[in-house]
Amino acid sequence: MLTLPAELVDCLQQAPSVFIAESRAELWELALGSPGADAFDIGYDVPGRGWVKEADVVRCRNGISVNYVEDYIRRRDPDCMRIGDDLPSDKPRFRDEYGPFAPVKRQTFDWLATQDLIVVPFKAGALRYGSPSLAVVPKNTGFFACALVDLQGFVTFDELGPFAPRSLLYLAPPFRHTLFGGKQVVVHDRTDARHEIYAYNLYPGPSAKKGVFSALLDIGTHEGWLTTHASSVRVTTPYENSTIFMHEGASGGGKSEMCQDLRREADGRVLIGTNLVTGEPYAITLSESSKLEPITDDMTLVHPAIQRKGSGKIAIADAEDGWFVRVDNLTHYGEDPHLEAAIIHPSQPLIFLNMDGHVGATALPWEHISEADGTPCTNPRVIIPRNQIRGIVNEPQEVDVRTFGVRMPPCTADMPTYGVMGLLHVIPPALAWLWRLITPRGDKNPSIAAAKIADGAVLPHGGMVAEGVGSFWPFSTNTKVGGANLLLDQILDAPKTRFVLTPNQHIGAYRVGFAAEWLTREYLARRGQGSLRLGDLEPARCPLFGYTPREMKIDGQQIRGTLLRPEKQTEVGLTAYDAGAKIITDFFKAELAEFLTYDLDPFGRAIIEVLMNDGTLADYETLTPLGLS
Repeated sequence: MLTLPAELVDCLQQAPSVFIAESRAELWELALGSPGADAFDIGYDVPGRGWVKEADVVRCRNGISVNYVEDYIRRRDPDCMRIGDDLPSDKPRFRDEYGPFAPVKRQTFDWLATQDLIVVPFKAGALRYGSPSLAVVPKNTGFFACALVDLQGFVTFDELGPFAPRSLLYLAPPFRHTLFGGKQVVVHDRTDARHEIYAYNLYPGPSAKKGVFSALLDIGTHEGWLTTHASSVRVTTPYENSTIFMHEGASGGGKSEMCQDLRREADGRVLIGTNLVTGEPYAITLSESSKLEPITDDMTLVHPAIQRKGSGKIAIADAEDGWFVRVDNLTHYGEDPHLEAAIIHPSQPLIFLNMDGHVGATALPWEHISEADGTPCTNPRVIIPRNQIRGIVNEPQEVDVRTFGVRMPPCTADMPTYGVMGLLHVIPPALAWLWRLITPRGDKNPSIAAAKIADGAVLPHGGMVAEGVGSFWPFSTNTKVGGANLLLDQILDAPKTRFVLTPNQHIGAYRVGFAAEWLTREYLARRGQGSLRLGDLEPARCPLFGYTPREMKIDGQQIRGTLLRPEKQTEVGLTAYDAGAKIITDFFKAELAEFLTYDLDPFGRAIIEVLMNDGTLADYETLTPLGLS
């Protein structure tokens, strides 16, 4: 028996038709309007404007290509979330901008009741551990329904059995024109038993992708667990030792890169970095690198059902059945052969967004649709089911090393900045929690451009901006302090998982890209599940960075000590380093002050007070020992 809200029952009874797919193939054909069609335009009658086209869909050899008329709808608006209920939340309320949500909710069901509909069952959080859920979308948005099941996994009502949906997703694209002035708006309306998502735009990013993430975070808030915003990979060294890495950070912090092979030069060497002052490149020879087997790409489930009692390590599984892969970094053939092969020769047709697809032709990952100004779209996407990812790991894994990436600007004595993090830092759990509580976006992240002060002045703290609470905060409908408490519990419950910081883009005066992250992965895997001895480490000059290795040797080659301790670079020096460390420390103090409320876990308050009092690394270790001998 399916238990549905009364307003949905009425809507389905009144709708001209309701389609329930028995297979993914049926949804895929429906995306083109009718079986056998090669092209289809999606649009709606909008009062005062007539028929408005939203997107077109074309059949390619390797899938369907969906393109939106407006540049704005080709990417998620980071300010699209609104809360329609009165439950605790730190996010903007719908009523404060648009008035009560109840009348709009009623209008949404009234409009859906006039449409041919598709009803899509799915499991929020993927098939194995997910919560039975339901989506209701107009029939002319078959591609959206297909994208949803590609991300969450196709399941039938018979397979689910009797259920009351834990989350519900409703799609009503024309409302952005009639009620919201063209703006993307996604409203989350919650009760203790149900999370409803009302998506008023056709791009699936803030609804079928991140909207479901929001529902998972809400479910976890009620049940005491978290879905992390992280990638993860199993790394097997040439000596056949395996280590599980889980990588977090703000957008641009290296989540995708954690699952990528390290880049080599034409002669096979690995370029670690280039000195921006002298122009000198620094490369090493690595005869054989480790084998990478991806586990998760973006939404990493940390669910009680997969935790092994007494293991002391965090256990993870993928919260998605397919990956929403951005391919803006692919500009020509041969840049990522494994990904290109999965896209060009898939075992089942894929869904492409913002790609230059043509009827009967192969959609190519480096051919991106042009924006209105003629430049390539910066958000081309392809949805790739997990079963088409080469070497995918399907079973839950226990994390050995939990890394955190931060984009760093160049730092020199002439221009001091906060880009003073060394190549690898080992930190105690208390510091790991603080870094995730802040989640700095860092240098030249696209999100920062919109965060400039209106009068043209630059942001304080050297341009650092907090993405917040584990980097899942942009998608959470709850409170920051509530998320902080859950994150603290998760960290303290896994004392045998090692915590590491690693920079990308720059280390002092060196431009390094993501080489530091790849070398950290390679080095710690070769140490055997990230094992280190306290004698291998020495305190970093800045307490927030924990420890740095005394030396680092990979495949018999010594890594320059000036990359481990940027203050020793001739181009940086102690004065510039200390100025950069102060920027970071002041930024942390300013951002963490808002967490000091009565709702914060007392142990978390004690950690933050160490920072506020300019505590030492030893003070953090007193609260949460590093666990090395």
